[in-house]
Amino acid sequence: MPLQRNVAREQGAEMTITRQDELDGLKEIGRIVANTMRAMARALEPGMTTRELDEIGRLCLEQAGAVSAPQSTYDFPGATCISVNEEIAHGIPGDRVIAKGDLVNIDVSASKNGFYADTGATHRVGPVRPSLERLCRDGRRATQIGIAQVGAGKPLAGIGNAIGQFAEKRGYTLIRNLASHGVGRSLHEEPEEIATWPTRGDRRRIHKGLVLTVEPFLSRGGQFASDGSDGWTLYSTPAAPVVQYEHTVVATERGAIVLTLPG
Repeated sequence: MPLQRNVAREQGAEMTITRQDELDGLKEIGRIVANTMRAMARALEPGMTTRELDEIGRLCLEQAGAVSAPQSTYDFPGATCISVNEEIAHGIPGDRVIAKGDLVNIDVSASKNGFYADTGATHRVGPVRPSLERLCRDGRRATQIGIAQVGAGKPLAGIGNAIGQFAEKRGYTLIRNLASHGVGRSLHEEPEEIATWPTRGDRRRIHKGLVLTVEPFLSRGGQFASDGSDGWTLYSTPAAPVVQYEHTVVATERGAIVLTLPG
């Protein structure tokens, strides 16, 4: 889940893993949010509403003993964020009917036993245009490229710089006001505003045990996220297709441990 700009964020300190039980707690909630998103993706079909899809996510979290992070942190009107086509983030589940050819972004973040994890992905509903197939494929690749830059001692700006090189080479743009962020003991914590686009002047370094998300928003023309009328949903400016793929990771001396994998 990107930084929510419409409400006050919680003031979370930076999460640094120093003990095995902390890593175990993060792995547990990471699996829960990943399994929840997988269940929602498998249930996704034309004719269902985004509210019905959200209900599947809510039940999965409840059965796993987890609590929806956007609900508990921001009083978001849904257990998960579901964004369809022109909606690029923070879409409110409701009466919108999902149709063939839609792009549906499912963003699941939750907590259990004081640990938080955050994941998301854009899913195709049936066949889509070849250009959108490529965008989805390259969106996943962009996230993996960003994750490869995570490791103890590496520059934090290396994530966005590497993603930016990939995007430029493939003719894509990146949404430049939806950033990655620290996570772990709260949904949004230090380090703030981790750019997933090229930046200059960011001297921050990744230290061992840092917990963060990697979540570029790859687009075919979009530059920024703009607010909608409901106070939550964000749209691309200029209007263009956008995809997002997100994982929660822990930095180690050997690279990143991806926490948000189903299992």
